Amino acid sequence: MANVITGNPGVGKHSITKKIAKKLEIEIIDINKIVIETGLFEKKAESLDVNINELKKIMAKRIPRNSIIVGHLAPHIIPKKQVETAIVLRKNPYELALIYKKRKYSNQKQLDNLGSEILGIVSYDTIRKFGRDKTFEINVSSRSTSSTIKKIISVFNRKSRGDIIDWLSLVGERNDLNKFFSH
Repeated sequence: MANVITGNPGVGKHSITKKIAKKLEIEIIDINKIVIETGLFEKKAESLDVNINELKKIMAKRIPRNSIIVGHLAPHIIPKKQVETAIVLRKNPYELALIYKKRKYSNQKQLDNLGSEILGIVSYDTIRKFGRDKTFEINVSSRSTSSTIKKIISVFNRKSRGDIIDWLSLVGERNDLNKFFSH
C-alpha cells in the first residue's frame, strides 16, 4: 500500500514529499509528471484539463508498495484499497495568497484555489474517497519543513492524528469573506 500527499497548489506537496521520500528511502509517484509524460491533458488558459478516466487506468498499474503518491488529483484517481495513509497539506489562505501572487496566478485562479483551501475541498474529497480513518490534515502554515516532515512521519506511524483546521472561521472572524468569495 502507498501513502498519499495531496493539497491545493502552493502548500508544498512536492518539496516536502521529496524530502520525506529521501529520508524514508521510498519511491515517489508524481501524478503531475505522469500526466505530462502520457499526454493525458488538454491545455486551457491557465490550467491543464486531465483525462481522469485514462489516468486512473495508468495509475492502477504504477503504484508500487511502499511509495508516496503526490498530487492534488490523488483522491480522484487512486483506489482506496491501495492507500494506507492520505495526508492533506493545508496552508493559511493569507499566506497562500502571497504565494499565488508570486506565481502570477490570475485573479480568478487565485480565488478558485483560495476558496478551495478555505472550504477544505481537497480535504473533503480525500476523506470522501479514502475515509476519515486514513485521512489526516497537516497545517504547514509558518511551520518549518523539518517540523512538517516529522509531523507527517508521526502520522504515517500512527503516533499523531494530524491537525484540526478551519480557515473559514478565521476568514469569517476577520470579516474577509468578500475578499475570497465573489457573489
